[in-house]
Amino acid sequence: MKDDRSYEVIIVGGSYSGLSAAMALGRSLRNVLIIDSGLPCNRQTPHSHNFITHDGEKPLSIAKKAREEVLNYPSVKFQKGLAVSGTKTATGYEITTENGDVFQAKKLIFATGVEDIMPSIQGFSACWGISVIHCPYCHGYEFRKGKTAIMANGERALHLAGLVHNLSSDLTLLTLGKVSFDVKQKAKLKLHGISIIEEEISKIQHKNGWVQQVQLKDGRELAFDAVYAAIPFRQHSLIPAMLGCELTDQGHIKADNFQKTTVAGVFACGDNSSMMRSVANAVATGNLAGAMVNKELVDEVF
Repeated sequence: MKDDRSYEVIIVGGSYSGLSAAMALGRSLRNVLIIDSGLPCNRQTPHSHNFITHDGEKPLSIAKKAREEVLNYPSVKFQKGLAVSGTKTATGYEITTENGDVFQAKKLIFATGVEDIMPSIQGFSACWGISVIHCPYCHGYEFRKGKTAIMANGERALHLAGLVHNLSSDLTLLTLGKVSFDVKQKAKLKLHGISIIEEEISKIQHKNGWVQQVQLKDGRELAFDAVYAAIPFRQHSLIPAMLGCELTDQGHIKADNFQKTTVAGVFACGDNSSMMRSVANAVATGNLAGAMVNKELVDEVF
């Protein structure tokens, strides 16, 4: 009888990338455990876009269907819970959950995503993923031609402005303080009719997460249909760092073209290791991670 605490692979994180990795492994008859806390970062987003065959579906519906499909493979198991620590063992790795459950595996895949750090602006969190958004590819089409703000400064603001300008000509930069553009950059923004407001924001007025107005600290109220926001993030799980996985300068888990981290036997996929935060990219990198883990297991015995 198989030890239900011991697996070939543990996948920490059971959303799109984790489930995609699990399917690749399940189809190779690998004994896999998925540990998931049930708190994906896009749980507030009403619709997912830019992923063919699922365009416009609710993120929760996509994940639910994916989980049902993955768990049709008998060698894949699912454990609801939060993984809180990981250690190296003589034969692989050990993962402990907040409930004290301990599981062992030869290989680990982290599909843990990232956690956005919300600014202390009233109404911001309630709108995040609905009308205060991060990605033109994921959300931009739905707000095309609308009155749009970009909450960012410097190079990040210029990058977003170029992408969003293709979707809306009514565009305002909210820099939340003194601008950090040089003369050439300011001229480019002016050429494209993009206005700049340096005043800080005190509140986002909204209705069920849909932006109505942005209230500035000087009392002005500006109407917008959507606000793009470039906000910082941190890794959702501390376990990769505990195990010695290196991070990039941007804060992502450093992974090579095969999703391998800097620690042997440990892989990462999805938002935690990529600047491209999308369902499509999560699924793609998860599929690759699963295949590469299977190859490592094959190479060790064949």
